[in-house]
Amino acid sequence: MNRPMLEVVDLCKTFPVRSALGRVTGEVKAVSHVSFSIGRGKVYGLAGESGSGKSTIARMIMGLTPPTSGDILLDGENIGTTGGTAAHKRKVQMVFQNPGSSLNPRRSVAQSITVPLHANGFPRADRARRITELLDMVQLPANYAERYPHELSGGQKQRVAIARALAVAPKLLVLDEPTSALDVSVQAKVIDLLVDLGRQLDLTFLFISHDLSLMRNFAEEVGVLYLGGLVETGTTSAVFENPQHDYTRLLLASVPVVSTEEEAMRPKIPLIDGEIPTAEQLLALRQAGRIQE
Repeated sequence: MNRPMLEVVDLCKTFPVRSALGRVTGEVKAVSHVSFSIGRGKVYGLAGESGSGKSTIARMIMGLTPPTSGDILLDGENIGTTGGTAAHKRKVQMVFQNPGSSLNPRRSVAQSITVPLHANGFPRADRARRITELLDMVQLPANYAERYPHELSGGQKQRVAIARALAVAPKLLVLDEPTSALDVSVQAKVIDLLVDLGRQLDLTFLFISHDLSLMRNFAEEVGVLYLGGLVETGTTSAVFENPQHDYTRLLLASVPVVSTEEEAMRPKIPLIDGEIPTAEQLLALRQAGRIQE
């Protein structure tokens, strides 16, 4: 049976809420009973505002944060409680939101890419060749290996971050808002690069973003997160053309448009003022019975 590359099953994550004196006064469900899967070579988009639980899910998939309950199966192996073996950790890598902060300013491009190669026992004699190969994959000249982050544009830094993530030949890339710090024209080029790399390397992507316009052109399936739970999921075309949940309609109605055709496709609903509540506000709402579990 051809199993999905990633399966997330009934995933939950809670964090304690503490008083000013440090005493635990309750808990907040950052992620609540989330389930989805990504087929091999596919792109799954996880959409939602800041605070919806997207990055917490990414950290659990990466093994950086243990789940409170639920399972995470990567290539068939449950890594939810153990974080996975070294071999399976090499199968999943992450590209972060801000390449300016994810790259060490004191390391050259070559030194940054060498870090995962060294950590995974890549032969020293072959590292220079591998670095040149990776830079070519992300469409950067070989001589960029000696440059430092301050000598690169935002788009070039993100290409280096992608090259570093690809260094150990992963099967799954977790993209956590990978274009939000970039100009719009650069965003499109980075997405085009990721599409090309996905085809060439048979990569599977988890694309985490609040930018639904980008997600529409990149992801094949979409899940919409609100207050830690998936409120809607389906193929990208189905979710965008016929959203079933009020929150999905709100997100789509908030997407900027540049043509009358796009304007016609937006859901016509009144916009709601306000933001996702903080952990303390959410706990108070649940205790008051205004939010059901």
